[in-house]
Amino acid sequence: MLLRLTHVTVHYGTAEAVRDISIVLEDGAVVSVIGANGAGKSTILKAISGLIPLYSGGIEFSGKEIRDMPVHKIVGLGIAHVPEGRKLFPYMSVMANIKLGAYLRKDREGIATDLEKVFRLFPRLNERRNQRGGSLSGGEQQMLAIGRALMARPRLLMMDEPSLGLAPLVINHLADSIIEINQSGISVLLVEQNAGLVTKVSQKCYVIEVGKVVLEGNVKELMANDSVRRAFLG
Repeated sequence: MLLRLTHVTVHYGTAEAVRDISIVLEDGAVVSVIGANGAGKSTILKAISGLIPLYSGGIEFSGKEIRDMPVHKIVGLGIAHVPEGRKLFPYMSVMANIKLGAYLRKDREGIATDLEKVFRLFPRLNERRNQRGGSLSGGEQQMLAIGRALMARPRLLMMDEPSLGLAPLVINHLADSIIEINQSGISVLLVEQNAGLVTKVSQKCYVIEVGKVVLEGNVKELMANDSVRRAFLG
């Protein structure tokens, strides 16, 4: 078991964002969390990353409780977060943005090796390495955000709405990249509303409604449920 959330509840002030959430992710898996806007999906990823505190419950990563652990220590354990909206540094170069992902690392040879892996996965970033991050297209910026996260050499890559605002062809390429990342040995926790992307890359799926898990199971079986597609994915 790589990641386990047990009865996690998160509040924003007096408002309850997620309630009694339990999620399991096996080592080597791709698991998706789907639901309507405002359901609490992004809150789950932020809680795992340590960006927001838990009101109750626990989060274990590789058998270690990480609740209340500082963000940099969570990253150091092997969890990387690609946030919604990418959160790049637009006036810094592509290369500088990528290297920020390796900020906690000291192994220069390993960093150089991983940089070449990122460029093999996303050749466009190598072509654009000296451009400002903010000058890239939406798809290229998403590649950059993923590449930055991979430079942390994670065991778990968490991605929040990576298809947002992207054209269908770019989303297809994104799906292929996620599959390749997973096949390299990295587990993936994906928050997404694009049914095609979720179905293509995931094995298991959790459906969130108003901060609670209402369905879970095999992703293809859930996606075949018309009520799920209408209610949660549009």
